[in-house]
Parts: sequence; structure tokens; C-alpha cells
Amino acid sequence: MTAVTITPLNDNTNGWSRILPPRQPKPALDRDLVVDWVVVGAGQVGLAAARRLAENRPGDSIALVEAGTAGEGAQGRNAGFIIDSPHNVGSSLGELSAARDYVTLARTAIASLEEQVRKYDIQCDWDPVGKLHTAVSPLGIKEILEPTRKVLDALKEPYTWLEGKALHERIGFKHFSTGIYTPGSVLVNPAALSRGLADNLPTNVTFYENTPVTEAQFSPEIRLTTPHGTIRAGKLIIAVSVFAGQFGVLRNRLIPLSACGSLTRQLTEEEQSRLEGSRSWGLTPANAFVGATVRRTRDQRILIRQDMRYWPQLRRDSASYKPISEHHQELFDHWFPALKGVTIENTWSGYICISRNDGAGFGEVAPDVYTAVCDNGLGWTKGTISGLLIADKASGTDNPLIATYEAIGQPSRLPPRPFLDVGVSARFSWELWRHRREA
Repeated sequence: MTAVTITPLNDNTNGWSRILPPRQPKPALDRDLVVDWVVVGAGQVGLAAARRLAENRPGDSIALVEAGTAGEGAQGRNAGFIIDSPHNVGSSLGELSAARDYVTLARTAIASLEEQVRKYDIQCDWDPVGKLHTAVSPLGIKEILEPTRKVLDALKEPYTWLEGKALHERIGFKHFSTGIYTPGSVLVNPAALSRGLADNLPTNVTFYENTPVTEAQFSPEIRLTTPHGTIRAGKLIIAVSVFAGQFGVLRNRLIPLSACGSLTRQLTEEEQSRLEGSRSWGLTPANAFVGATVRRTRDQRILIRQDMRYWPQLRRDSASYKPISEHHQELFDHWFPALKGVTIENTWSGYICISRNDGAGFGEVAPDVYTAVCDNGLGWTKGTISGLLIADKASGTDNPLIATYEAIGQPSRLPPRPFLDVGVSARFSWELWRHRREA
């Protein structure tokens, strides 16, 4: 029996949720339950896994349990990019092969998400507008954008290289010097998409919200304890991302990060007329740890996402958002001087994990116990496809993409704390200094 001592504790700061209508959560588990399958975590992985299990095993009972509510975890707190094209990769043959595989996996995920958005009329501002990958400095161009262009050329993927005025006319401000536009990515309100997927699950999936797992037992039977009931199941899929170590799996293999985002208030019609550039766009930075992700959303707000930090405590005090919000406001005022008076309305954080070697925690970790965690910052694509594939693997459904995903490899072992803390802090400090011109 493993005690789960840290469970997700999401505050009410998520700007993506706060601009949506109220939603009634599904009831929490309040009894003892016996099911064929249990999926823990209703993020991108868990939602995809539960749906695919229901399709593969229509006669089986499936419980999906979530510590909080749909759209309030990391799945609803990201920048809302569903990315189909490789970026930040080198040009070796091995990396080219991995990039080609990523495109296949990502586009399979996007097709699955788009099918559900259309089938259930999910109102999530689904916007297939593509994305920009941008740099500020010559170093960012040399080390990130130019190798990415070579990869896209080798893969025969469409893209547009934009410099100076051409880029500035696309986005309406001048901070970034160069960008690569790729047309296949989609932008969304991630909380709205998460809610829509959660509210349209197959009938043999029962979704329990506000149901944290407090103890987990894998042998001699699978048994999960929650505050007001237990779940016994034939098979278990753990889809809890950065919290996987709490279940006794992938310990000392995942690096927890906090990423903060802000949304402005909605722009008035007059303010929109003052903002040059396309009416909807999104850009990711050459260096995710230093630079800023920026969007002009379909409903006419500006998103700024910056301040990614090592955050093993997985908790934030509400007071910690004040300096971040002030910094994002300073960036906004500097980048968009024509929009003087437009203010940051919401600032929040989300917790993700990465691995040292870009490995993914995918596979069977104990008899009838499976994990799909650690998407390395590409949650909507890698999370969705890994959820679909772990459900296929667990249910014995043949899918050649399982081997493709398994080829990513497992996360490598990390040194124990406090050595890990020192090492990660040193690496972040180096990144911040070396790429300081990308800020």
C-alpha cells in the first residue's frame, strides 16, 4: 500500500476557466466501487485513455477519477497550443527519425481531438491557424531556428521563414526578430477543450470529480482509496503527470516545473483597431525556460506565458502571483504601447514535468498497472496520443504506433534531492544567463 501524500490542489486563478460560463462538476465518489478499469487523472492522457478504453471494450465498466475538476489541472492551464510540427531538434539522422515520428503521433492526436470537437460541438475556440516559433537574438536563431528549418526541409514540411518587418506585420509588435511559421498547429482555450471532452465521455465511463486518491495498492489486487470510497479494478492506468511518484512509480525520474501565464482583459473594438497584425496568432519562444509564449486569442485577449521554474513543492501561495502579474504587465506595456490602459486580468500557474533525456513514462509498471506520463511540455499532442496508445496496449489492441511511442524511451534516473535541486538550479541559471537576450 502506497500513501499518496501530495495530491493536486488547484486554486481558482486559472484565467482560461474564469472567462468561461460556470460548470457543474460530476459528483465525487461516495461509495465502494468494483470496476473493470480505473483511470486516475483527467488530463489530456486520462481523458484520451478512458475514451479509447470505452471504444475498445464497450462492455467493460470504466471509472475515471480526478482529484479536482475538469480543466483546472495542468491540462486547462497551458498556453493552448496543439502542436503538430517538430521544433528545437537537431539534424542528426536519429533526431530526424524522431521528428518524423513526432509528426505522425501529433497529427494522429490532433485528428482525434478535432473529431470530438466537431462531433460534440465543443466550444473551445478551436483555431487551426498554425503557430510561429520565434527568436530574439542571433544565438536563438543559430542554435534553434536554423536547425529547425533544416529539419523541416528534410521532412518536406511546409513552413514560412519570417524576418524583421514580415514577422512584425504578422504579430503586431517588434520584440522578436525572426520566426518560423508552420501551418498545422491548432490554438484553443485549453480549459474549454478539457471541459468539453470530460462532459462527452462514452456511456460506460463514469467520471468522478473532486475525488483524490489517498492510497494505492497494486498487489494482490488493485485497490484505490479515496476520501469517501474505494475502487477495486481489474486494470489501472495512472495518468497523473508530475504526481506519478506519489503512486510509487517513476520516482527520481521526473523534474517538476511551474509555468505561469497571464491573460489581459478582452480588448474593445477600438483597441483592436489599434493593434496591428493578424487577429489570431500564437508564438512559442526559441528557449522555453527564458523566453515568452505569446498569443492573440480568438476572443481578443493577449496571453503571456513566462517564468518557468523548478517547483518540487507543487504548491503556490496566492501572493506569489503578484510579482509575476506585474512583470507580465510590464512586458505587455513595452510590447504593445498602442494599447495603453489594457490590464492583465488573470495570472495563474500550472505544474508539468520533464525528463532529463526527453523520455516518456509509458508502459506497464506492474501486473495490470500502466502509466502514461511526462509529455515534456507537449501535453495536448503527446498527452492525447499517449493516452490513446496506453489504452490500446493495456487492452491488447494492435496498433503499430505503440512501438513508435515506446521508441521514445523511458525517463532516465535523476540524482536524489538535494543534489537534484542544486543541479537543476545550476542548469536553469546557466540557461537564463546564456540565453538572457531571449527574455
